[in-house]
Amino acid sequence: MEITVVEPQAYFTYHPLLAEVAAGSIDPRHVVVPLRRVLPDCRVLTARITRIEHAARRALADAAGPGETPAPVELPYDVLVVAPGSVSRTAPVPGLAEHGLGFSTVGEAVGLRNHVLEQLDLASATRDPALRQSALTFVFVGAGYAGVGALAELEDMTRTAVRGYHNVRAEDLHWVLVEATGRILAEESPELAAHTLGELRERGVDIRLHTTLESVADRVVVLSDGSRFGARTLVWTAGVRPAPLLRETDLPLDTLGRVRCLATLQAVGPDGRALPGVWAAGDCAAVPDPNADGAPCAPNAQHAFAQAELLARNVVVALDRGTDAPGLADHRPGPAACSTSLRPRLVAAPGPAPAAAAERRAPGAGADGLGARRGVLPGGGLAGRDGAPAFGLRGRVRPEVRPAVRRRTGCRPVTPPVDPGRWPTERRAGGWIGGRNGRPRRARDFRNRASA
Repeated sequence: MEITVVEPQAYFTYHPLLAEVAAGSIDPRHVVVPLRRVLPDCRVLTARITRIEHAARRALADAAGPGETPAPVELPYDVLVVAPGSVSRTAPVPGLAEHGLGFSTVGEAVGLRNHVLEQLDLASATRDPALRQSALTFVFVGAGYAGVGALAELEDMTRTAVRGYHNVRAEDLHWVLVEATGRILAEESPELAAHTLGELRERGVDIRLHTTLESVADRVVVLSDGSRFGARTLVWTAGVRPAPLLRETDLPLDTLGRVRCLATLQAVGPDGRALPGVWAAGDCAAVPDPNADGAPCAPNAQHAFAQAELLARNVVVALDRGTDAPGLADHRPGPAACSTSLRPRLVAAPGPAPAAAAERRAPGAGADGLGARRGVLPGGGLAGRDGAPAFGLRGRVRPEVRPAVRRRTGCRPVTPPVDPGRWPTERRAGGWIGGRNGRPRRARDFRNRASA
């Protein structure tokens, strides 16, 4: 048996942690994983799929880089797993192409961080009040996971960064979140969305619901509610759409361009039965969610992890017993679990109904941001089987999951290094100084060693 993985990039990017990369909470290399390293028994082909002809059981790919002469590759197959994910959804807004910033790759996350810090420098140096106000205004369009997480992390980062400027205060920063619908975090429960909304407003974030972006020409933001103001930072996170390559296939698609699937993650044929040899998962698959009255699953990491595990099991069963054989399991997601990148970390308790629980962080500490869904994360991170993050505040492994981490990895969990600059001011004033690997160590430890 040969398994071929076709991906334009030679690495996997864990998108839910891009907000932490933008804020500098974690290193960019910790959210990417080389595919050939984690898939040693697979053939990894760095190429772009251009067409899928399932009737002929073949896929066509192009292994050439951007701007190079096409290098077509034909890939015959017996079983096809479609999981190209999604791409950013854009709109014909004047000035968006020239001044809008994306937030879907590691490069864009690092670039956004540098851009925000450059605006603080500009605001501190200029004597023009209008330019200063424009530099200190940050607009995020789209209040989904990406928009809320990025805004919360960057707002937390800039509160710390402005301490180094003599003429810029945290109160001078203007954060605006624009959402076309009547709520934020549409993929989550209304209770979680309302709690997050309250936390953002408590921080002073200007949230505009039922509002759309009309124009950003000449770096002047015009909203549908009639407001107009200058802003040198506009981040576009207004949702995603299925990968366009699905339109170049003969697979059954729904009205949004996703592969129509059964609960077993098998593609649905014209007769309503499973299409032999085709499976799909993730953002590109319209998989019915039993918790949403059969509506398709939301495009988030929680569903993607659960579907990936289920798809692997079902494919093995189908290869052994046939696609119509009993034993194929349905996708039945558990209660929602989410990290909002805000001061509380919200997770749903296991049980028949989601119950949000909040864990407060120490005053002045950075946002949690390491909440994860069940599954294996880049760099070997783990998430609990109950859907709650295996990492507690500031990335420490929760004591109750340490035995499971040791069993699944064969080694003890290592606490990530702590940046002393991220600790509360009163702790630094009380004697916290840098220790081995960046861990804080009290000054008295050195005094005791010297006296000994």
